[in-house]
Amino acid sequence: MKILQRTLFILVLAMMLLGALLVLSAGVSYNQMRSDNFYILFKSHLWKVFIAVFLMIIAWRIPYEVYSKYSKQVILFTLALLVITIFTSPRKGAARWIDLGFFQFQPSEFAKLVLIVHLAKLIEKKGDQLTSFNEGYRYIIVWIFAVASLVLIQPNVSTSIIIAAIGFAMLFVAGASLKHMSATVFFGLIAAGIAAMLFTHSRGRILSFFNGINTGQEINIQVTQAKIALGSGGIWGLGIGQSRQSAGFLPESYSDFIFSILGEEFGFIGALAVLLVFFAIFLIGIVIALKANDRFSQLLAFGISFNIFISVLINAGVVSGVLPTTGITFPFISYGGTSIMLFAFSAGILLNISRSILKTREMRNKANANNNTGTAAV
Repeated sequence: MKILQRTLFILVLAMMLLGALLVLSAGVSYNQMRSDNFYILFKSHLWKVFIAVFLMIIAWRIPYEVYSKYSKQVILFTLALLVITIFTSPRKGAARWIDLGFFQFQPSEFAKLVLIVHLAKLIEKKGDQLTSFNEGYRYIIVWIFAVASLVLIQPNVSTSIIIAAIGFAMLFVAGASLKHMSATVFFGLIAAGIAAMLFTHSRGRILSFFNGINTGQEINIQVTQAKIALGSGGIWGLGIGQSRQSAGFLPESYSDFIFSILGEEFGFIGALAVLLVFFAIFLIGIVIALKANDRFSQLLAFGISFNIFISVLINAGVVSGVLPTTGITFPFISYGGTSIMLFAFSAGILLNISRSILKTREMRNKANANNNTGTAAV
């Protein structure tokens, strides 16, 4: 377990450092268009990376049991933040951010982690009642749909889908009734589809995606340039700092579409290696969940690991044109504050759970050693 703990920390840290390097490379053209300073984006991202590493270490030290005690208060606070975003000024067609003056905070990212914590607590509390719709299941579904719905009307369809997917994944591994889950997912997808088509922002992205599939044309300029970037990287890539698409051709090249710059500069091998790193992070998280000391930490570790991995898959799917364009960032790598800090804090919680496992093992071994000493003395 100690080896897995160190490996997890090193892999997460490596991904954040790689992200900083890619932001430096992809952000040069953006900086040139706005000022004479080539390093504005890099400097802005770098201090967020430092804070993210600090938060990961802090979360590593905080006993995970603390989150269970205050989960209801925190999730109610989070719901209030999501309501506030509805009344903020839209950016890029959606009202998702709260301007704190020195920092743009995105409550939906915070909501994912808070919901994972609260669901882990509720599922542990309900126990065997989870299989009963009236006694257990409905109480948990209310929280999933409350958070997902408030995120959906921002509108932020992709994040609301991730939130629902995380919730149902946690219910599935916890042993909830498949009959209840199937019916809920069916009606939930219908409701989400209707809502997505009502918002101009999301409707345009969905229609352009399916239109591209039907006609064989490109989905949009971002996906077109992203696919060009991935293809031009070849097997080994053009080399760090040699991206052509980041030179004003690919919008958001340093943020949501940074995976395409990774593929262009490091090639297929580099992109595949990064995906394998995230698969390793996911597997380590699952091992931690399996060996955790209690049901709360098991579900917490699984939910966090699932959130990281599904975000990677969706971002890579969007960049490669397999999925409609979304605003999902690439964990630990994309430019941005809220995302990288919360993913880092989540990784810190995983590290703390693994630390708790080690402590429990040490105490058990020590107790066994004392018992063996006492028996030998007799």
